[in-house]
Amino acid sequence: MVVLCILDGVGWGRRDATDAVYLADTPHLDALMAAHPWRLLKAHGVAVGLPSDADMGNSEVGHNAMGAGRVVDQGATLVERALRTGTLFGSAAWGDLLTGRTLHFLGLVSDGGVHSHVDHLRAMVARAVQDGHRRIRVHALTDGRDVSARSALTWIVPLEAEFARYMSHGSDVSFASGGGRMSMTMDRYEADWAMVARGWACHVHGVGPACARASDAIRDAYAADPKVDDQWLPPFVVHRDGAPVGRIEEGDAVCFFNFRGDRAIEITRAFEEGPEFHAFDRGLVPRVTYAGMMQYDGDLQLPRRFLVPPPGIDHTVGEQLAAAGLRTFAISETQKFGHVTYFFNGNRSGRFDERLETFEELPSDRVPFDQLPEMQARRITDRTCAAIRAREADHVRLNLANGDMVGHTGNMDATIRAVECVDRCVGALAAACAEVGAVLLVTADHGNADEMVELDKQGRPLLVDGAPKPKTSHSLNPVPFVLVDAAHRWALADVPHAGIASIGGTLLHLCGVPAPPEYLPSLVKHVG
Repeated sequence: MVVLCILDGVGWGRRDATDAVYLADTPHLDALMAAHPWRLLKAHGVAVGLPSDADMGNSEVGHNAMGAGRVVDQGATLVERALRTGTLFGSAAWGDLLTGRTLHFLGLVSDGGVHSHVDHLRAMVARAVQDGHRRIRVHALTDGRDVSARSALTWIVPLEAEFARYMSHGSDVSFASGGGRMSMTMDRYEADWAMVARGWACHVHGVGPACARASDAIRDAYAADPKVDDQWLPPFVVHRDGAPVGRIEEGDAVCFFNFRGDRAIEITRAFEEGPEFHAFDRGLVPRVTYAGMMQYDGDLQLPRRFLVPPPGIDHTVGEQLAAAGLRTFAISETQKFGHVTYFFNGNRSGRFDERLETFEELPSDRVPFDQLPEMQARRITDRTCAAIRAREADHVRLNLANGDMVGHTGNMDATIRAVECVDRCVGALAAACAEVGAVLLVTADHGNADEMVELDKQGRPLLVDGAPKPKTSHSLNPVPFVLVDAAHRWALADVPHAGIASIGGTLLHLCGVPAPPEYLPSLVKHVG
């Protein structure tokens, strides 16, 4: 049996006061790393299929890379290529969008590059104007999660200036609505449909506090609550002449410009599904031409219309294990359930073999993660240990989401608690694996908890009012890879400059399944 334990967001940082992983009391991880071979793996940039090494990794591409066994070009890379070559604007979907009375762009406005990129939005607005569209509205979801906590004005203010220039040349371009990504619209895995309902009411029906400009609403929110960050900003609706400037109405066109799928599926369903949609009351549903930046779910064909084809990932670890007749058990809580299933299996919703694959989801808490930093880690671990001891599978994989989800809050004390909880879980997993002779791999999909303070270009902590500025986004740090084999049958192989994409071939090697020729080399070798 081979167990893959993914400690989401637990990277290898500076090992100083900015690093919650280092500050946490982690006796179990420390003991495993003292007694067993381990190394660091790249988990960001080109090593996981992103455009450059300035791009942080994330859970989607991390699980894609592990499950694919090789580096696959990811959404950001594919979109940038389509914009650079012009193929995006030559697509049928782009032509369809231009037929709308008003063209609406909805998505996350930042340069985080995890779900979207503001430069993609800029390029599409500019091209729409060039193509002769004269009425364009932007519905902005503010970030504060993949970028600095209060950085929304970095992009909103320059965009307002750009839109004003378009207006001066006869094109009616404006922000229409917005709010924080964790307050509205961008729910995932059906964890909180009320988020999507709030976004729908705001973007479609113009329900929300009125403002003259998006930047005014953001400044007012900051002043009203000095602790609120961009991901939790309340909804706002831009008004002109006493009415919303950009409700989404019958005959309009809507482009959801996020390229990442997990937080795009639910709002896409709200736009595309008919009377069978019952997640919330949509009120009057306008008939619009809807397109996504990419297709977010190939199995469900969501959305039907998209600008850039998603990465095609075949021959995944899950597919190879099923073909070999080996059993898989995958488990996580709601926030990361799709990562150990859908993303790990190459953006595929279903199972390769219903008889061989067991997927279990534990519902996530519906409270801010720093209030309950232990999340569902203990329950996930207890169920996984039971599956290991009962030998329910040949390959077990689990995601413990604490380091990422609590790290995103910027709360250092809560993140330390989260890492300490994860450490106790790792200890329990290692004990269960030792009992049955299973090999345990402990790693992460990207960093987060390992860098909890914003740093300047010289690597010094940024200070706000004399205190370190909390960081809520992922890090560019590598992640640990620990090989725990009580029988000492396996050792680390010499694979220089490896990234987490090498984990796929490693899993197949340990399971005795030949890896497809395109896979990267295994990180382990057999020694006895």
